[in-house]
Amino acid sequence: MSRAVRIGNVSGFYGDRIDAAREMVDAGDVDVVCGDYLAELTMLILAKAQARDGGVGYARTFLTQVEQILAGCAERGIRIVANAGGLDPAGLAGAVRAVAAAQGVTVRVAHVEGDDLRGDLSAIVPAVEGTPVSANAYLGAWGIAEALAAGADVVVTGRVTDASLVVGPAAWWHGWAREDWDALAGAVVAGHVIECGPQATGGNYPFLDEITDRRYPGFPIAEVAADGSSVITKPEGTGGLVSVGTVTAQLLYEIGPPAYLGPDVTAHFDTIRLEQAGEHRVAIDGVRGSPPPETLKVALNDVGGYRNTMTLVLTGLEVEAKAAWAKELLFGILDRDAFDDVDVRLLRFDHPDAGSNPEATAHLRITVKGADRRLVGRTFSNATMQLALGGYAGFHTTTPPTDATAFGIYRPAAVSRDAVAHTVVLPDGTRRRVADPPVRRPAPPVAPLRGGAPSGAGAVPVPPRGAGDAPAAPRGDEQSGAGAAPAAQRAGEPGGGRTRRVPLGAVAGARSGDKGGDANIGVWARDRPGHEWLAALLTPRRVRELLGPEAADLDVTVFDLPNLHAVNVVVHGLLGDGVASSTRPDPQAKGLGEYLRSRVVDVPEHLLAE
Repeated sequence: MSRAVRIGNVSGFYGDRIDAAREMVDAGDVDVVCGDYLAELTMLILAKAQARDGGVGYARTFLTQVEQILAGCAERGIRIVANAGGLDPAGLAGAVRAVAAAQGVTVRVAHVEGDDLRGDLSAIVPAVEGTPVSANAYLGAWGIAEALAAGADVVVTGRVTDASLVVGPAAWWHGWAREDWDALAGAVVAGHVIECGPQATGGNYPFLDEITDRRYPGFPIAEVAADGSSVITKPEGTGGLVSVGTVTAQLLYEIGPPAYLGPDVTAHFDTIRLEQAGEHRVAIDGVRGSPPPETLKVALNDVGGYRNTMTLVLTGLEVEAKAAWAKELLFGILDRDAFDDVDVRLLRFDHPDAGSNPEATAHLRITVKGADRRLVGRTFSNATMQLALGGYAGFHTTTPPTDATAFGIYRPAAVSRDAVAHTVVLPDGTRRRVADPPVRRPAPPVAPLRGGAPSGAGAVPVPPRGAGDAPAAPRGDEQSGAGAAPAAQRAGEPGGGRTRRVPLGAVAGARSGDKGGDANIGVWARDRPGHEWLAALLTPRRVRELLGPEAADLDVTVFDLPNLHAVNVVVHGLLGDGVASSTRPDPQAKGLGEYLRSRVVDVPEHLLAE
């Protein structure tokens, strides 16, 4: 088909806005609606649900949306593609057929499977110890494309990459081949932009003054052309904003190196070009692609034991002394060594001579982990409450005594493609093995660059292009060459001329999130001079200083993305064993970017004037 395919996202996570699907079908004028329901934590949640008597391993909220839109989609010829199948895509396909039968709607339903590796863990690298509750390879888009080509109206999958929900429909619509690297890479970028729903249309956007329509943002639409270029927009008349800024923010969300590895293609994010193409319309082009790696990513989730948290409130004077005494009393009642892990954090919100009682309070947050559910549960929380009358002045807690809850541990791994049976089950029941794309030959193994100890180039080279299109390099504290800050600037704050001490957020936006146990912070400037200053400022050493004690001993990698006026910061190990296990108050690092923006730095006055 010659025109661009219009693909509307209606879910960014399991639990997102139910009405988004109906609103997209009614007002979006789309060819395909897609929804992303899976994340590393979601797979753990679905595994627990599946294990219960009568439990299912798919996202139930998707069925609610299907009930709302199935008849309308059938009438208008709109296809539905979603990864809501989770750990049971066949079961979800059957449930969709049941909805269709109940409504008297005739639709053809297909599903994609083969990602669930729990039946045979032997090919996973590194070798798997124990029995994980979930083990899923990240499949690509070609199963979806083949299902649509066979006439499916609804396609549900297990763990495919988030972007595959856009790549598959685009590849089917335009008839792409598996070697159309640039077109596929462009669709990956479009898919990455819309996969998190309204985060691309003004949600979680740091520059609030730019969003003049404060209604709940409309969900995003990607218009993907035959060459892989795209336009990001939203249904007419909906709230929010689609701008170069909002699209940049989402492009930087939860990424690592500029060479974005996927099962179908390696998309080079340092080749992306953005342009405002009209009101609430942002054009994306220039994206280059190259063959994908030989292996597929695998996400493993284990049950890690039990955890419990109690938060003690400290008010007024001598907060640190009160906190120290509370810890001494508590671990006099309990044997601290009986727990596998103890995390104690004093969170200061108080200030002297506060104008109200809440403004004079701090929190002592104590989290314990262990294999003994009773010890971690009521034994711990009841012991905490023994401080109520025998502890510090003003003792109270934010919650009553609580039971322990199970927590999970996330582990990334890899698996050979030939060990994964990527399979599409067509509407007529035919099972078809999905062929792999050509892959790049492995390069000599190198360690990623972290925290100033360059040990090789970890990125896949971008295919040759014109001058100025060299890929961005990761930057260490002392590295010189492409992407590195000038040595004269690395010693302190970069730049010359007059400066003012203001928050970094006065001249830079940020979007942060989790990548397994790592945290990523994408930071961007409004223009090229701002980017040059920002790229010189944010060396790994300076990032550690700005993020404070919790990052002081961690490896930090900074990747430069000049086309986006941005840098991507990866803080390795900040989240430990992943979101389900992290003891940080912000376990997914969602607020880390805003914290970085709040730090005061010396900013050149000419950037502030602009």
